[in-house]
Amino acid sequence: MIIKLDTSVFRLARPKTETIRSVSEPLTRAQWINADRIVIATMFIATIAGAILF
Repeated sequence: MIIKLDTSVFRLARPKTETIRSVSEPLTRAQWINADRIVIATMFIATIAGAILF
């Protein structure tokens, strides 16, 4: 049986006064390269750890 939730709590909640939206900037090529190196190094270490454990 589907129960209808009491939504009166949401109406009593105080709204946020100000929300500052930050505009995300795209990554530069150098940042992408650094991120890729970190991911590849992490995967390499995880592979070695997995091979040792199993």
